[in-house]
Amino acid sequence: MKKRYLILALIGFSLLSLFVGVSRITPMDLLDFQSEETEIFLISRLPRLIAIILAGAGMSIAGLIMQQLSRNKFVSPTTAGTLDATRLGILVSMLLFAGASTIEKMIVAFLFALAGTFLFMQILDRIKFKDAIFIPLVGLMFGNILSSLTTFFAYRADVIQNMSAWLQGDFSMIMKGRFELLYISIPVLIFAYLYANKFTVAGMGEDFSKNLGLSYRRVVNLGLILVALITTTVVLTVGMIPFLGLIIPNIVSIFQGDHLKKTLPYTALLGAIFLLVCDILGRVLIYPYEISISLMVGVIGSGIFLYLLFRRKAYA
Repeated sequence: MKKRYLILALIGFSLLSLFVGVSRITPMDLLDFQSEETEIFLISRLPRLIAIILAGAGMSIAGLIMQQLSRNKFVSPTTAGTLDATRLGILVSMLLFAGASTIEKMIVAFLFALAGTFLFMQILDRIKFKDAIFIPLVGLMFGNILSSLTTFFAYRADVIQNMSAWLQGDFSMIMKGRFELLYISIPVLIFAYLYANKFTVAGMGEDFSKNLGLSYRRVVNLGLILVALITTTVVLTVGMIPFLGLIIPNIVSIFQGDHLKKTLPYTALLGAIFLLVCDILGRVLIYPYEISISLMVGVIGSGIFLYLLFRRKAYA
């Protein structure tokens, strides 16, 4: 897996994404800065592309960090309850802080995402049977409990339709002024890269980390904060995107190994490319209508997830 090929693929699919949609736009149309096509390009197409790249890279890195810290290849925001805890936090902010701003919703959702992720890690520490498949199943059950609580209270408060916006990930509503929250992912990804070696050491276990003089708990807590922050910004802006943080790090590790600092750029690039491809397919399969990104990633991602499960069994 060559990095330059991934960069070229990202550039190619990005250019394709900019010119795929209901409104026909050609590069020649952009020469007229006052045209309607240029306005659509700047208000809708370009922000959508930036949002896809940031969300794809961010969720993939979040999954990579979780897998490293939990020492399990099938742990991610999808299989650890992080996404479901974030959605529960959004519901709480809607019910308790009516008319809350996006930043206030983000703070509440971030706290719930962080608490949910911490709780899962505590459950993980107490599980004696640490089978690679059993642990994500526990996470899925934990996430389903949180999702059921969210649905129950949403029905009680008659806001189930409002909550559906964060149940289905969708880039069709991304426009200028409605995606900038995702820029928070950029410093988070930089932090992840700077602490990559420490995350790698922490992934070898608490005793090993302490023998090397590393503050194990501090590093783990920082990693979980970064995961919760990325997940919160993506869910608030786009909605829930399943499996992305699960499959991309696994695919990269097959070709590049498990050294986090080495694999992190590949994971970010492949995550952005994969989400771009899914988004383009969602726009052209039932053109001029559009399939939501959560459905496209869910269908393709679940198939890849099953392949990874069978591959692990074959190469156990």
